[in-house]
Amino acid sequence: MQTPAKAGRLTRSLAAPCMPVSGGVFILIAAIVAGAFVSDYWMSASARVASIIPVPAAAMAHNAATSPEPVPSPTRFTALGANRTPSEPAGLAPLPPQQPPAPAPESAEPPTPTTCPVYFRWIHEDLRPWRATGITREALEGARRYGAKFRVTVLSGRLYVARYGRCFQTRDVFTQWGILQLLRRYAGRVPDLDLMFDCQDLPVVNAGDHGSHTPPPPPLFRYCGSEPTLDIAFPDWSFWGWPELNIKPWEALRREIKEANAALDWTRRAPYAYWKGNPAVAAARRELLKCNVSGKRDWNARIYAQDWRTEVRGGFRESDLAKQCTHRYKMYVEGRGWSVSEKYILACDSVALVVRPRFHDFFSRGLVPLQHYWPVRGDRGQCRSIKFAVDWGNSHPHKAREIGENASRFVQEELTMDRVYDYMYHLLSEYARLLRYTPTVPGGAVEVTARSMARGRRGLEREFMVGTAVDAPGSAEPCELPSPFGPEELEALRRRNADAVRRVETWEER
Repeated sequence: MQTPAKAGRLTRSLAAPCMPVSGGVFILIAAIVAGAFVSDYWMSASARVASIIPVPAAAMAHNAATSPEPVPSPTRFTALGANRTPSEPAGLAPLPPQQPPAPAPESAEPPTPTTCPVYFRWIHEDLRPWRATGITREALEGARRYGAKFRVTVLSGRLYVARYGRCFQTRDVFTQWGILQLLRRYAGRVPDLDLMFDCQDLPVVNAGDHGSHTPPPPPLFRYCGSEPTLDIAFPDWSFWGWPELNIKPWEALRREIKEANAALDWTRRAPYAYWKGNPAVAAARRELLKCNVSGKRDWNARIYAQDWRTEVRGGFRESDLAKQCTHRYKMYVEGRGWSVSEKYILACDSVALVVRPRFHDFFSRGLVPLQHYWPVRGDRGQCRSIKFAVDWGNSHPHKAREIGENASRFVQEELTMDRVYDYMYHLLSEYARLLRYTPTVPGGAVEVTARSMARGRRGLEREFMVGTAVDAPGSAEPCELPSPFGPEELEALRRRNADAVRRVETWEER
């Protein structure tokens, strides 16, 4: 605020006679003043635009199921800023045409990539059926007879999808979203390719139907595989979020579970085996209900049948996976087919009691019984097997705790999103080398972009897409793919795992 003396001086100054000013000088001064006003206006306008940051709207889940390091520099994820409109996050905007990465200057030291986790070696085994013959267009299109729901074609870094059927909930949506993010993360590196994908939980391409005297099997990607089948395991949709069940994208949820583990020490957890899920989908799960505590018997198990209708109405708010690491032991039981829940159970620091699995996903073949989990019988003796595991763990807390920590360390170090993208990259790159034809856009396919996928999405679907969108190509190199297993190594692995299971069964029978 001006004082009276300062105001008086200012008045006298303005009233004083001015020196004569030439016309040229007057024009120069007027131009400077006008430029200052224009500059001030644009600076103010930019500041107003920069202050507008959209907040993703949260929404309750819908259509829920009625059945069923050294780490490379992290990928840059979406950060909403001032150089785009509020409705267009950077991760949803198209990237410029993709070119191979520029060569590094001769003086620069090339970064040494880390070696991928051991489970990456199974990529070679999953693709072994086509090593000798390669993959023809006819073989690929034969996968439609096995129930392929969509076809993925990548050409010059662009994604095309042909749809042949419907997938449950948004499995196909977030699987394709994940592939889009891979193309952005490793822009210009993913080769042209053509593949078929099914999103059911049961592998269907039986190895016994395809021998040395028959045509090669059709290559079919899905979320799981098994010993007697040839389906190719690929990272599942939930790594980018499961909106119908209000399950957050993996990277965020993995960190939340880690924080929850630190807040509740293993020794302070309930000394029982915990399971919560839908028992209606499989006989093995219905059999598990018999192991629950009753007035007659306590099998050291606490089994909770999930009321799906209630959970749907409540948006699955009572199913926060980060808040379910409260027991020393957690059970993994498959449903009618493979179950997506294994990674969440392994992350808990609890001892994972794995009831005799029939299926594997892309990472679970890196797990070792008695090192990362405790094997449990899947027959009518499973209640007794569960009780023995809990009694043993409570009697040997240091050893039991070590098993739980080994599993969570595996998840925190070898199952990060960096590793998920690296697995996708190496699997698709090795697969593309087997193609014996030049991929083209198939009939009925349309180009899929981040913008087209996000268009019309609301609530958790859009929130999860924005939260997992890769903003720009990453600078990190993918980890280095290890060599294939030798026949002796594979046999040694199978023998080691079988011996561990037999050892536990022997202990139970004493």
